[in-house]
Amino acid sequence: MTTFLIGLAILLVGGFLYGKFVEGIFKPDDRQTPAVKYEDGVDYVPMSKFKNALINLLNIAGTGPIFGPIQGILFGPIAFLTIPIGCVISGATHDYLSGMMSLRQDGVQMPGIMKKFLGNKVYHLYNIFLCFLMLLVGAVFTYTPGDLFAGQIVGLQGVSIWTWVIYAVILGYYLIATLFPIDKIIGRIYPIFGAILLISAIGVFGGIFVKGYELTNLDLSGGFKGLFNMYPMWEAAGNTGAGTPFIPVFFVTVACGITSGFHSTQCTLIGRSVRSEKEGKFTFYWMMILEGLIAMIWAAAAMGIYNAGSVSGATAVVGEVAKDILGPVGGIIAILGVIVLPVTSGDTALRSCRLMIADYMHIDQKSKKNRVMVTLAMFIPVIFILIYAKTNAEGFNILWRYFAWANQTIAVFAFAAISIYLSAKKGAPKFAYLITLLPGTFYLFIISSFLLSQKIGFGLPLHTSYVIAGVFAAVYFFGIITAGKKYAAKHEEE
Repeated sequence: MTTFLIGLAILLVGGFLYGKFVEGIFKPDDRQTPAVKYEDGVDYVPMSKFKNALINLLNIAGTGPIFGPIQGILFGPIAFLTIPIGCVISGATHDYLSGMMSLRQDGVQMPGIMKKFLGNKVYHLYNIFLCFLMLLVGAVFTYTPGDLFAGQIVGLQGVSIWTWVIYAVILGYYLIATLFPIDKIIGRIYPIFGAILLISAIGVFGGIFVKGYELTNLDLSGGFKGLFNMYPMWEAAGNTGAGTPFIPVFFVTVACGITSGFHSTQCTLIGRSVRSEKEGKFTFYWMMILEGLIAMIWAAAAMGIYNAGSVSGATAVVGEVAKDILGPVGGIIAILGVIVLPVTSGDTALRSCRLMIADYMHIDQKSKKNRVMVTLAMFIPVIFILIYAKTNAEGFNILWRYFAWANQTIAVFAFAAISIYLSAKKGAPKFAYLITLLPGTFYLFIISSFLLSQKIGFGLPLHTSYVIAGVFAAVYFFGIITAGKKYAAKHEEE
């Protein structure tokens, strides 16, 4: 377990040190937060530090930190290092600064941040693209928990009327969570969800050691290049075949747990509930570190199951791990913990979508009638997307693949806006913007080379894709530096 334990040390110790460094650049203070300044009993609602942190964790942790690492571990034990390193210097930094920027911008959501720092053209493009993505998230995060509940808890096989009943119940909850004040529904039910999640994660983590799961260590005998040419390390249902390149496919496959653009939209949502800026590191940075820990746990559990001879795909592995480690009853609790994750991301995805549409179209959300109108306009396309995904044999796979790279594209936008903000931030070190510009550049290279080389994109040769993606990344890097200098020449940010 040496590689796994080293990865855990990088995640926790690195998170402590780098989180302190990033917080020192931002410099949180005692100024009044938007939750206190604009309290309205609906969206601007001051809540406790631990309640905000728990809600944020459940918001950002969908099925990604479970299914992504299970598929990602097929690339081998290198995942035990790339997940924590990426989480510390990229994902947690992205989440913290997205949330804290919202606090300093009166609780504005990500589209508003795009408008201020990247201009009107990017704002319009980003807003339309992001709202579509949120609707997609709502549909996908109805599909995955619904199927897990139907297959692993109830034991339903195939599609039946009861499958649609389960979907309807989940959508009904989403509707309530989207419409009602955040402290009345989400703030009350999430502690229960959180307890289930933490119990399941702790149970699986302990079971890895109690059951004596065999975890493969890095093998340096094949040289440095050999570390990245192991896919698929085990035969498993759903893998894309031998020769799949570690870069870019791994970083698209394992989004949540390393870096996810979706998180920026959720951190700005919680930005309207934080009572003190000094709670930000715990609420935003450390909750992403905790998601990285969940990703590490499930990657290790999957490796143990595969080393024991399993050939199952990601969904079935969840059930195998849970029941093998915790037994029939404990396994059900663990599976429920996994089901909780997408449900608690789908509800706030749709809620934040309502806020973004309302902000974009200047629709007052204090009015119940206005909230209902916007919500119904959102739920109709969600239902159609869900029906398409369930009735088309390849529908869900197609939607999920495009969601994966789209999710990282949103992160690139967020990194760009934060970099420009840091370029103009009063008292920040001269090159503070590099803490977000470098991961933003890396992820632009990842999504570009992915779309250029994969079948769902242009299908170009890999080396050609790398060259073109490298040019795109260089343009992004120097373009953001130039834009940051121009912005800083006219503005000074708190």
